[in-house]
Amino acid sequence: MPTEPVSFSGHAGDQLAARLILPNGPILATALFAHCFTCSKDIPAARRIAARLAAMGFAVLRFDFTGLGHSQGEFSNTSFTSNVEDLIAAAQFLAGRGMAPDLLIGHSLGGAAVLRARAGIPSVKGVVTLGAPFDPAHVAHHFEDYIAEIREKGSAEVSLGGRPFRIGRQFVEDISAENLAPAIADLRAALLILHAPMDDTVAIENAARIFTSAKHPKSFVTLDNADHLITRAADAEYAAEVIAAWASRYVQFTQPAPPPGAPEGILRVSEADPNGFLQDVQSGPSHHTFADEPLAYGGTNRGMSPYGFIAAGLGACTSMTIRMYARRKALPLDGISVDVSHNKVHAQDAATGNPSRIDEFTRVIHLRGDLTGEQAAKLLEIADKCPVHRTLEQGARVVTRIERESRDD
Repeated sequence: MPTEPVSFSGHAGDQLAARLILPNGPILATALFAHCFTCSKDIPAARRIAARLAAMGFAVLRFDFTGLGHSQGEFSNTSFTSNVEDLIAAAQFLAGRGMAPDLLIGHSLGGAAVLRARAGIPSVKGVVTLGAPFDPAHVAHHFEDYIAEIREKGSAEVSLGGRPFRIGRQFVEDISAENLAPAIADLRAALLILHAPMDDTVAIENAARIFTSAKHPKSFVTLDNADHLITRAADAEYAAEVIAAWASRYVQFTQPAPPPGAPEGILRVSEADPNGFLQDVQSGPSHHTFADEPLAYGGTNRGMSPYGFIAAGLGACTSMTIRMYARRKALPLDGISVDVSHNKVHAQDAATGNPSRIDEFTRVIHLRGDLTGEQAAKLLEIADKCPVHRTLEQGARVVTRIERESRDD
C-alpha cells in the first residue's frame, strides 16, 4: 500500500517524523498509532497493524514522539503530558488533511497516552490499547536505580534496551502525578484492551484495572503468550486481526460507490508473510479472510487455498441460485448444502506450469424438504444456471497491469 513520509509540529514546535499509510483505494476511516516507551513508529507490531488496517480501507498515521526516532527535539525535555500533546498535534495534522482520526491505537505507554489524549480528539470513536499500564508511573521501573539521581541533578542518562536515553526530572514527576482513572471512566468511546498474561514488562493486572475503570462498550482480548513488544509475527498478525474485526463494529465507514467496471468493488489480496504463502484477502471494509496453502505444500494452513476459494464461490453461488428459485416458486425447500471437490492441487499446478490439465469440480447438492422428484430435478437444472458455474464453464479473460510502490522503510 502507498506510504507517504510526512512531518508536523509537535507540542514544542519540533518537527515530528511520521509515516502515513494509505489504502489502495478510497480512505474509509483514519487511525492514529502511538508507539511504546522509547520505541519508534517502525516497530514490527506497529507496521503489521497499520498494514492490516490499510487493507480494510484505513489511512494510518504512525509517528515518532518528540526526541525519538527521526523526530526533532530533546527526549530529556519530554514528559507523559508532552506525549499526549504530541498525539493531539498529530490528530490536528490529520484533521487538517480532512482525515480526522476515528481510531486511536496505543502500545505500552503509548496506550496510556491515547487513553489520556482521547478527550482532546473529539472525532475518535474507538480506542485500542496493547500492553498498556494503568499507572504511567509503571515505566519508572525501567530506570528505578537512577530516580534519585534524576531528582537531584535534574536528569540522568540511562540504558534502555541497550540504548542510552537521558531522562529528565519533569518526566519522573509527571508520570508520578498522573491518574488515568477519571479519563478512562469518561472515555466516551468504545475501548478494546489487548494484553498478554505472560507480559513481564507490564503485568496483566494493568489490563484488569483499565477494564474495570472503563464504561461500556469495552472489550478485553488476551494475546496469550505474546511478549510485551509483540515481536513475533504471528502475535502481531493476531493483534492486527482482532483490532480490524473490532474496529469494523464501532467505526462508521464511509462506503464509496464501486469504481466503474467493478460492480462489486475491489477485492484486494495482500501478502501477509513474505516467507510463506499467507495472504490477506479484503473485500471492502467489512469482509476479511486468509488464503494460504496446506502444510504439505509449504504453507501454514491458516486459510483456504486459491482453488479452495474457487470451489467456495461455486458452492455458495449454487446454493444462492437454488434458494432464489425455490423462494420465488414457494417450493417446500427447508435447507441446502453443497459439497464441492476439485481434483487438482494448486501448489503442484503452479510448480508444473502445465496449462493443458483439465479442472474438474465435483458438486454434490443436498436438499432438505418434502420435494417431489420433479421439483428436485428442476432445482438440479437451476443449479447449472448459477453464474459462477457458467463462468467456470465458459472461461474468463484476465487483464493485468503492474503498479510499482515505494517501500515502507
